[in-house]
Amino acid sequence: MEEQRREPEPALAGVGLLTRVERALSSGTAAYLPGDGWIRLTLPIEDGGPAPLTVDVLADAARPPHGIAYLLPGGGLNFTAAFHTEHRGFAPGGGSLAGHLLHRGLLVVGVTPREDAATGADALPADLGLAAHRRDLAGVVAALDSVLGLPYTYAGHSAGGALALDAASHDPSERLRRVLVLDTTGPYTGEAALRAAELREVYEEQLARGVHAADPGLAALVARAVSDPSGPSAVPWPPDPERRFTHAGLAHFALVRTADLPGPANRIYREGHAAGGYAFGATPAEDRFSLTHTTLETWHAATSALGSGLVPTALMRDLAAVWAGDGKTYRIGWERIRAEVVWINTELGRGDEPHGAELIRAAGNDRVRFGVVPGYGHGDALWSATAAADVWSRL
Repeated sequence: MEEQRREPEPALAGVGLLTRVERALSSGTAAYLPGDGWIRLTLPIEDGGPAPLTVDVLADAARPPHGIAYLLPGGGLNFTAAFHTEHRGFAPGGGSLAGHLLHRGLLVVGVTPREDAATGADALPADLGLAAHRRDLAGVVAALDSVLGLPYTYAGHSAGGALALDAASHDPSERLRRVLVLDTTGPYTGEAALRAAELREVYEEQLARGVHAADPGLAALVARAVSDPSGPSAVPWPPDPERRFTHAGLAHFALVRTADLPGPANRIYREGHAAGGYAFGATPAEDRFSLTHTTLETWHAATSALGSGLVPTALMRDLAAVWAGDGKTYRIGWERIRAEVVWINTELGRGDEPHGAELIRAAGNDRVRFGVVPGYGHGDALWSATAAADVWSRL
């Protein structure tokens, strides 16, 4: 039987629109939050999975949207932390990336992965990789597409950027118009690709040992730096390992010198999560450090909004396979991405790595733009006080 095309119903605004969205997703206990000209719906999707998927929807209170932006957070983050953090200088309706897109006439739909709501690593399955995240996203998109019929965009940061690209490679809908990617990594070439293949094997070995997820620990570092900045941490101080970083020193070092930290995936950063400086003093208390674009208070506001903070090992394995570019474990179908792609990396985060964008373009999609924001770290693309002008304007 030939499928009949249904003309989209007229879009609603405000509460009426969110009620329609809630009914389409029809799961969990919804919470509505009114704001200054906007309304937010938060809905956990209770479907019997290891933990609920959480969907946040921001709608203009009076104006119907002309499209949808699906916002996909990075590993360990959630929608609020990544895209709608409330802090000094970021008005809830306009200063966040979610508010920026809302003001451009889009319905903002944040899809927070299941691991954010998990009670612990033991509660997560071994197969919560990139494909599982893509299937969860596809379910949300199909449900909303069936009732709204609006053109839509996938927009993701870090691991969410890889998810946006992967989702686009499996989505043939004519209503998928754009893919917006913030600071993620496609396949490396040369020596970096070999290191990524080794990293993939590290995560394979962790899965074999039953390690299904891990907490990178950044939220706890930042929290201690705020609550007890001068107190001694448990981490040796490089100039004299008998001494210890202060809590504030350790948090700043971890943010601006991420690539120098131990850990299997830290070398994917050119320098760090944040732009800034760190100079060792005569003692840990005399170290001097600063953040260039994003304040520590902003980092604290963002990381305080996290749920479990867990990153699934299977997700990291699949990302490492993408970085390796050999297709052994996981591959994004670059040649199937037909929507417009705008891919913006940061100089100090994932760096000038355009190979993924080049693969899309080589397959015949000439609507691909890749660029690098100078002087920015990985998280600055989301939380810098000047991100709207420096980064989001390029989307």
